[in-house]
Amino acid sequence: MKAYVIPNEHARGLDAIELADMPTPVPTPGHVLIKVHAVGLNPVDYKLAEGGNENWTYPHILGLDVAGEIVEIGEGVEDTWKVGMRVAGHGDLRFDGCFAEYVNAPAYELALIPDDVEYTTAAGLLCSALTAYQTINRKPNLNLVRTALVHGGSGAVGGVAVQLAKMHGITVFTTCSTRNVDYVREHVHPDAIIDYRTQDVDERVRELTDGRGADLIVDTVSGEEAERDLGRLAYNGQLVTIVDVPPVSAAQMFGGAMSIDVVNLGGAHASGNPMEQHDLGTMASDVLSMVSQGQLDPLITGVLPFSDLVEGLRSLAEHKVTGKLVVDFDA
Repeated sequence: MKAYVIPNEHARGLDAIELADMPTPVPTPGHVLIKVHAVGLNPVDYKLAEGGNENWTYPHILGLDVAGEIVEIGEGVEDTWKVGMRVAGHGDLRFDGCFAEYVNAPAYELALIPDDVEYTTAAGLLCSALTAYQTINRKPNLNLVRTALVHGGSGAVGGVAVQLAKMHGITVFTTCSTRNVDYVREHVHPDAIIDYRTQDVDERVRELTDGRGADLIVDTVSGEEAERDLGRLAYNGQLVTIVDVPPVSAAQMFGGAMSIDVVNLGGAHASGNPMEQHDLGTMASDVLSMVSQGQLDPLITGVLPFSDLVEGLRSLAEHKVTGKLVVDFDA
């Protein structure tokens, strides 16, 4: 089978990725073999190409987000999974991935794709959408959340997080750069947009919350931005970070009665906790159902052929992408 690989332990970066002939995997216990129809592209993909992982064997196949058809079932897989089913799942970065014609995937991560959802749409609703799902529907206590600041509304995580927060009746503000304001207004529909290039984020949050600060902040940017977010929180505020944990003192936390949560979506694979592992499939089922019912826009802004996969990763690395890029293996 054809696969995009990092050929050896000394090869790093996007220029090192090769299209190679690899043996078709055999499904191991608890896994299924999937014929790949579409994959999602994520920042973590190019970061892994640049940094590698200590668990890899080589050549290592890249790719985490897959949508395809089950063609073979390994031992010990529940009877609910059958050959021919259309499925999607977010993979384990320690092992060979899905930038290939076939992938061996653990059954626990999988969700059934609704009949009215295309493979390309399903592939775009995994790493980014599940991360967004955790920032809104898993980590925070929403009982007293009236306002939320979600950073990066033009991105795949931030754009979905805004939509999910609004489903809960929360007033949502989001940040983006000047060139993305129109896109965010048209596709993401927050209650307010903060152009961080021309506006003072601290000042705008105070204005939008009558000086109280935001009840919930989702940081998708950096540890430095998360540290600034601590000063933007309301009393009893909650910060959810997907990038880095900001330094905070006990006095600061007690004084503001604040809480900090961390999202590490893929860490569930290595957690050894079967409940958390199966939750990957549960969350995927939820977001796929939302799209099927017209409740959630997957914000897919580009569909590429298999031959352009590496160029798609390069566009991500150069921060040229709004929304989500996917690769259609059937194009």
